Amino acid sequence: MVKLKTEEEIAILKENAILVSKTLAEVGKKVAPGVTTMELDRLAETFIRDHGAVPGFLGYGGFPYTLCLSVNDVVVHGFPSDYRLEEGDIVSVDCGTIFKGYYGDSAYTFPVGQVSEETSSLLRVTKESLERGIEKAVAGNRIGDVGNAIQSYIESFGYSAVREMVGHGIGRNMHESPEVPNYGHAGQGKKLLAGMTICIEPMINLGVRNIYLNDNGWAIHTADGKYSAHFEKTVAILKDRTEVLTDYDYIEGKKSYN
Repeated sequence: MVKLKTEEEIAILKENAILVSKTLAEVGKKVAPGVTTMELDRLAETFIRDHGAVPGFLGYGGFPYTLCLSVNDVVVHGFPSDYRLEEGDIVSVDCGTIFKGYYGDSAYTFPVGQVSEETSSLLRVTKESLERGIEKAVAGNRIGDVGNAIQSYIESFGYSAVREMVGHGIGRNMHESPEVPNYGHAGQGKKLLAGMTICIEPMINLGVRNIYLNDNGWAIHTADGKYSAHFEKTVAILKDRTEVLTDYDYIEGKKSYN
């Protein structure tokens, strides 16, 4: 069942979304060749707790870390480790918080040092597809409008959308109805209603859309070993507009914060 949110609830969800955005910005500052992904995880946990919140992923369904850190061919749910990032890598940083009884959740894929033109294009197109999906996330449209906007855009560049992993509603639970696939047919699926809060998160592969599960039971890899990019924003659907609660301007240095 879809849980529609009040203005007060959306305000708390926005507080979470902003804290996640700032956490991603802190992590992004440290992404560089030679840095271990475990260092990034510790940094995020400290930052979240210092701001009065609790890491939303830590312990969720048994997940043992603060961040999902997914390097190169890992689509999502990668474990932090002693792996040292290398020039040309990409790392998806997916972060969640719990604050005032509600969740925050968003993700950003960072290049490590200088990346290839092919990789840079994948990151750019995936991020642009997220914005195209958000444009369709308005009251009266349907879930399929969002997925179709993402799918049609990325496929025009020869990329593929992962089918098994999807976006989702968010609120007092991290994963609520409705599911928000990154593919679909315009005009189909659940109708989008004022009061819905959803996470739209394209997971886009450079090669085939097929994936497999790592032996650790969490990390999802591309079947062909090619890179995958992941961007995620939380949005609130209102009667007359859609409010993007996540703010990438912190991550991209367009806004400062304490």
